[in-house]
Formats: sequence, C-alpha cells, structure tokens
Amino acid sequence: MGFMNVDEARCKRDGICAEECPRRVIELEGGDGFPTVASENEGYCMVCGHCVAVCPHGAMSLGKMPIEVCPEIEKDLLPSSAQTGHFLRSRRSVRVYKDKEVDRRTIQALIETARYAPTASNSQTLHWTVITGRENLSALSGMAVDWMRGVIAARPESPMAAYFTPVVTGWDGGYDGILRTAPNLVIASAPKEASNGLVDCAIALTYFELAALAMGLGTCWAGLLQAAMLNTPALVQKIGLPAGHTAHYPMMIGYPKLKYYRLPERNQPSIHWK
Repeated sequence: MGFMNVDEARCKRDGICAEECPRRVIELEGGDGFPTVASENEGYCMVCGHCVAVCPHGAMSLGKMPIEVCPEIEKDLLPSSAQTGHFLRSRRSVRVYKDKEVDRRTIQALIETARYAPTASNSQTLHWTVITGRENLSALSGMAVDWMRGVIAARPESPMAAYFTPVVTGWDGGYDGILRTAPNLVIASAPKEASNGLVDCAIALTYFELAALAMGLGTCWAGLLQAAMLNTPALVQKIGLPAGHTAHYPMMIGYPKLKYYRLPERNQPSIHWK
C-alpha cells in the first residue's frame, strides 16, 4: 500500500480532498486528474485524515490510515443542539465518590476516546499515567499537604496560606481535601519540548471527562495537586511520568456517590464583538 491510495472507480476527481488538505500537499494530476501527493511533499503530510473524512465517495485512503479503520459518520448517533447543550450543562466537578475503583478496561476505553482530541499539527504525543487505589492517592495528597505546610510557615500572611490552611486542617482531621475520596487519578503529560503540550493535554482531558460523564462516572480537575507538582519535584518523581515528559494536569475519576437533579446557572458571557 502506497502513501496515498485512490480508488479510481469511486473517485470523481472533484478536488474536494485537495481543497480540504491543511498542508495543501494534495494535487490533481494535470489539474483535473486523480488526487496525488508528490514524493517530496509526503513529509509535510500530518496524516490527519481530513482527506479520508471529507471524500463523499469513499475513494480516499492513506497508507497509515486505511479507509477500513475510518467508519462512516452515523447521523442517528449525533446529538441535537438541545441534547448537546443539556449534556454539557449536566457536567459537574465531582468531589464525593463511592468506595469503588474504576476498572482498567473502563479507563482504557475513556482514554481511547480521548485520543481523538485534536493536537497541534496532529502530533499525538500525549501519554497517560493512571494511578489507582485510595492508599496510593492519599500518599500523593500527603506530599501536597507537606508542601502547603511549608508555604504557610514561610508566608503566613499570604493569600496562598489563607487558602491552604483549611485544607491542611482538614487533612489533620482525617479528610483529604486534595484528591477528596477519588479512587483513581489520571494524569495527561506531553514531551517537555512540545510547545503546545499544555493545550493538547487540556483538550484531551476535556474529551476524557465528557466521555466519563456519558458512562456514569464523575471527574474533577485536581488543581491543588497540580500546584504541588509544579513546586515539588519529589512528588512528580513519585508519580513516575514517562521520561522527558511534563505533567500538564491530573484529573480525579470515580463513581459519584451523590446524584444531581438540576443544571446550575453561570454568569452571562462577556463577549466583545469587533
């Protein structure tokens, strides 16, 4: 199978794939022939699959992305505008979980969905680190609390100290205000040299948490742990990220202990039309 393969019996030579190509590497032979990519331009292709997706005739296929692994869009499975809005508004940051771990197969399925999130230049360089078990999560929270104690001692009058004090007090009283009662933690990371790694991780985690919602699971962005990770190398080392990676955000996940019945309101958006 070549770099790009065109089913000439299906292709209408309409140039849709060439027009859609983000890198403009697809050309029509002779201006109106079949799509082709010059060998010297193959390295510019992002293998994003737009050419495969946009062809209404099912004529396009890539060597690294055969059409057999690209199913057709099923319109009956797409949510309406009202359904989409209702679904997105129903997402909550879950901080109270059942004492039940999410099994590996389920988390794997969520990550499989999150891998379809867009990444800069279709780099797809994200890695996922999954930590399970309250004992393991509590150990991470404990290291975060130790960092908070240091901040409170060094800068007792600072806003951070005021914010951290009740968290530390709660910890001393037996409550984990860092990772709550979550039984699982998922951390998305990207190579340190990835200039868009932070954005790529954020988008992928958003896909992850919305997919989790559809499966009856709850998530919460672990901001306090993230802050501790940025200031505690030993904590990052304990988590054990892939070599050369920077953690851009951890996310709690588990089965919600409580059920929600309403869609809370938010502030009206501030829009500046130009």
